[in-house]
Amino acid sequence: MTRTSFAALPADLLREIADAGLDPEAIHADIVRALEEDLPGGSDDATSAATIAVGARGRADFAAREPGVVAGLAIAAMVFGCVMGDDVEITDRLADGSRVAAGDVVMRVAGPTRGLLTAERTALNFDCHLSGVATATDRWVEALAGTGAKVLDTRKTLPGWRALQKYAVRCGGGVNHRFSLSDMAMVKDNHVIAAGGVVPALEAVRAAYPDLPIEVEVTDLGQLRELLEAGCDRILLDNMPTAMMAEAVAITAGQAVLEASGGLSIERAREVGRTGVDFISVGALTHSVKVFDIGMDLMDQ
Repeated sequence: MTRTSFAALPADLLREIADAGLDPEAIHADIVRALEEDLPGGSDDATSAATIAVGARGRADFAAREPGVVAGLAIAAMVFGCVMGDDVEITDRLADGSRVAAGDVVMRVAGPTRGLLTAERTALNFDCHLSGVATATDRWVEALAGTGAKVLDTRKTLPGWRALQKYAVRCGGGVNHRFSLSDMAMVKDNHVIAAGGVVPALEAVRAAYPDLPIEVEVTDLGQLRELLEAGCDRILLDNMPTAMMAEAVAITAGQAVLEASGGLSIERAREVGRTGVDFISVGALTHSVKVFDIGMDLMDQ
């Protein structure tokens, strides 16, 4: 099946994706690669070709099977455009970040029936995974409500999906941490060992990259005090018990931004948020998230 070129996709859809902080050309390339997995070398969807008459047209609803937050619907729309060009109509598409209940229609598509079924799984793969990330993030945001703490993502993302997964975190109300190893320095335990201590590690980064934001990980209150004396303005509290985090907040007294990380669960979220930390970072938002259940239901003609 012919793939629609990037230039032939609807300008308003491309603009919407760009306005969301994503690269439309990169998303198009991701979709083309995904379609190639199903249709290698431009081959046919054998099942649809055998069971659906040439020229048959259909319509289908994308419906949520559970409550949550949707994300990636514009990308799903791009998948249908890539498969069917301008011979597809998409209506009633909800905005990414919308809360939905089980049974809610999140998007309607109409066009050649063969194309609808060929594009179905690829569209759902994007949409269900990103909605899963957004829904998981929303649950952490809700758990932290009123504490003042915000939920952060991490670099524990699927290879090639970092921008998409971090976008879905934003849809769920979370905050993005660094995108790469170069836009922020994060001094962790192995760096501390290599440098000979938290302060030598901090000073080494400052000397090499004077304009780069720096965060340093600590595992005890002694390291915290050393860093505060050295003027470190962002500190990660790694795997600390709740009581120690609360003491760290009291010691810091607003001198640095504090992030809690390691061994956290949503059941502990409120307890940790109430310590006064500024952020809670959660790798599970992206590295082991459960997909959100959305299905495509073909309507009777």
